[in-house]
Amino acid sequence: MSIGLFKQVLQFRSRTPNRVGQWFKWLSPGLLVKRWLLLSATGVLLTSLGIAIWIKLTPIFYLIQLIQDLFELITRVIPSYISGPLVLLLGIILIFLGQTRTVGSITQVLMPQGEEELVDVLLSHRKLHRGPKIVAIGGGTGLSTLLRGLKKYSANITAIVTVADDGGSSGRLRRENGVLPPGDIRNCLAALADQEKLLTELFQYRFRAGNGLLGHSFGNLFLTAMSDITGDLEQAIAASSKVLAVRGEVLPATLCDVHLWAQLADGRRIEGESSITEAGGSISKIGCTPANPPALPKALQAIREADFIIIGPGSLYTSVIPNLLVPEIASEIAKREVPRIYVCNMMTQPGETQGYTVADHIRAIDSACGQPLFTAVLAQRKVPSAKALIRYAQEKSHPVFLDREAVAQLGRRIVLANVMEEDPETGYVRHNSQQLARVLLRWYSRAQAV
Repeated sequence: MSIGLFKQVLQFRSRTPNRVGQWFKWLSPGLLVKRWLLLSATGVLLTSLGIAIWIKLTPIFYLIQLIQDLFELITRVIPSYISGPLVLLLGIILIFLGQTRTVGSITQVLMPQGEEELVDVLLSHRKLHRGPKIVAIGGGTGLSTLLRGLKKYSANITAIVTVADDGGSSGRLRRENGVLPPGDIRNCLAALADQEKLLTELFQYRFRAGNGLLGHSFGNLFLTAMSDITGDLEQAIAASSKVLAVRGEVLPATLCDVHLWAQLADGRRIEGESSITEAGGSISKIGCTPANPPALPKALQAIREADFIIIGPGSLYTSVIPNLLVPEIASEIAKREVPRIYVCNMMTQPGETQGYTVADHIRAIDSACGQPLFTAVLAQRKVPSAKALIRYAQEKSHPVFLDREAVAQLGRRIVLANVMEEDPETGYVRHNSQQLARVLLRWYSRAQAV
């Protein structure tokens, strides 16, 4: 019996510091809790005063007299320098007990699984909503990888996504339903969602059977249905973001039905985003039909209000540049004096950037836009493992070489960092979302200080 009691005492002592720490978190600056506690206490005093005035103090006088006599009796038995602190301590304990029980009841309703303390969620919410206004521009898996890391640092994120995709499930829905391709938007919504793992699995789920359903992803069908219900893709994304509790917002670069075309070095002209990579040639010029699609007004507003603009990562000609072919978007980015950085791909892409260096990527963007849009470029410091290099060489892909002098001549600062993660089984490499976001936010802080 004594051993069991001893264990309970130890468990209580181990929990007590943590519980006290959670209590004091409620007094953290910015939670707007202390002022409301003070306001509540003032309300109790005013309520008591109002009742006393209303009933002309008759019953309250005798009650006050009784309390006064009781206090005099206590102070005669126990000195005031002992009884005073004891009563004060009892009052504080009752306040804490009442507050923790109240918060516990609220937490049980709002967070039934109890994975986090409510105060921690509130602190995180305040911190994220005070984060910098970030605009990330791109498409494909590269942009969604970036967003997955950025959402840990700020809730003020706007992802501007290309709508030029015409392959796979997105292409089928585009041709059959006349909607803008939802694939890249789906990836970004899943990446910015609070319940990311479950939603990613749901949104990326592809039907394996069914007449007309085979090959379609659930997320694409969901966005297509929402577009039909709300009237356009912009409204569909806004409504979907509320349903999915998205942190930030996702915007299409344009609501225009854009089709990419590419002029190859051998003279061929390739129509369609999915056909450009499959053509396997060297791209000399990229454009879109219609030639000057109008930008989404909200996208332009986000760029004007941004504290930090990130371009890429993603397929250069089919994910990044299509957004910049919208003249208003490129023009607004060029006007801004805030930190602007391009995240260069780590590996060349067959059919798009074979043999490209970092400077070649920069020249391609400058050429497509007719003006420089960013002041710095982030490049990977270390090369992949020998296993990964062999794997990529079989696909005619190689690490993007950093030609420092050429980049310097283009007037860009170089940010070197190790932001790569390698799949040990497949040998494929990709950007590590957490490391990439950490490096970008660190560079942004330094760029602001300059």
